[in-house]
Amino acid sequence: MGNYAGAIKQFLDLQNEFEMFVFVASYHTLTTIQDAETMRGNIRQVVTDYLAFGLDPEQCNIYLQQDVPEVTELSWMLSCVCPMQLMSKGVSYKDKVDKGISASVGLFSYPLLQAADILIVDADVVPVGKDQVQHIEITRDIAQKFNNAFGETLKLPEYRLREDADVLPGIDGEKMSKSYDNTIDPFMDEKPLRKRIMKIKTDSTPMEDAKDPDTCPVYNIFKAIAGADDERTKDLAKQYRDGGMGYGHAKQALFELVLDHFGSARERRQQLMADQGYVDQVLKQGAEAAQAVVTDVMERVRLATGLR
Repeated sequence: MGNYAGAIKQFLDLQNEFEMFVFVASYHTLTTIQDAETMRGNIRQVVTDYLAFGLDPEQCNIYLQQDVPEVTELSWMLSCVCPMQLMSKGVSYKDKVDKGISASVGLFSYPLLQAADILIVDADVVPVGKDQVQHIEITRDIAQKFNNAFGETLKLPEYRLREDADVLPGIDGEKMSKSYDNTIDPFMDEKPLRKRIMKIKTDSTPMEDAKDPDTCPVYNIFKAIAGADDERTKDLAKQYRDGGMGYGHAKQALFELVLDHFGSARERRQQLMADQGYVDQVLKQGAEAAQAVVTDVMERVRLATGLR
């Protein structure tokens, strides 16, 4: 749901307005997952989820990172102009190492591959959550370094941030992230989904006391999904402030919201799981569309560097 609140909701808003490229970051995932069957399953799940949420392959191009291998070529080229100190500034790297993820070269240079993903399709705008803004700024810095070295070759993208989207907390109160195993998957079966939501960490304020909704991860997740201006969000905030409501009641309200908000997506996902041939066709079509743009960008890059 963190990915949904920060990025996918924006994808849905923008797919009718822009030529959109949405890829599965499978190369990136190798920094944390080194089991082939798990990788295959996760890749399939992400694509199926994108389609279930409402991404329309007639309006946006969905593809796998490895189906556009030029991205790793561009990543190497960018690494040759990127200062080490720029990579050292990466907040995400420090956070993941602090959480116990192995400090590999791939994890350290993660922003270089992210930059290549963006620059290789000539992106104008990148919709992100607040926690990804730094990566877009790093991408712009790297692209400018490249342009300074080889002439105006790469486009400098802008980021687009949902005004009402803060970083979504996970069940432990920290940033929701698959890397930390603190996520909530809206496509889980009802019983484990409710159990997961009931595990969200809260404080020990008694039920009868007033509470500050803005400091509670349950409320913040609710607000991110329903929207800050939704009457249900306003009503829940009032119940927090009035007192007499326990956190268990708030968690139940969140569970019911998830079932309601994602009801059609959950149904659509079941249909897609039974028609994986359609998913394969979507990926093939998306990779072909991306390849057409990538070929032009890489021709410019190779010419600029003297490799063509």
